[in-house]
Amino acid sequence: MKHINIEIPHFKALDLRDLVLDYNGTLAKDGVLKVEIQERLKTLCEVLNVHVITSDTFGSVQSQLKDFNLKIKVLHSDNHTLEKALYVKELGAESCITVGNGSNDVQMLQDAAVSIALIGDEGCSTKALINSNIVCKEIADALDLLLNKNRLIATLRE
Repeated sequence: MKHINIEIPHFKALDLRDLVLDYNGTLAKDGVLKVEIQERLKTLCEVLNVHVITSDTFGSVQSQLKDFNLKIKVLHSDNHTLEKALYVKELGAESCITVGNGSNDVQMLQDAAVSIALIGDEGCSTKALINSNIVCKEIADALDLLLNKNRLIATLRE
């Protein structure tokens, strides 16, 4: 079973099973997967169930992620905020870590056991920033928090 167990002093004990990532503005820029995070993402696919959730604005998510062992969820409703939140709840929000940067990521960021807002190339909505546990400047930094759980502990311990 894929998971990461982490005990964070004065925060919570985490049994993370699912990593839910926004695509554009998070893993990709203008529909193209960022080269610098590809090995990190492959490694995380071995230890967590990785989900990429996107409206697929550029129509490229399937081809860009074809070599990764992950699930792609293309959004189809007229309320992406709700659709993302429902997806996380169906997975079990208490075992999810979510990463996003937009206003439509706010509810999934609030619901997850741990949430990371990214500033990145597109910037970060202030709503996403306020409703996350952690803020990172780059997706590589966010993924590294999961690859080196002592960094996550250092950031969230009280």
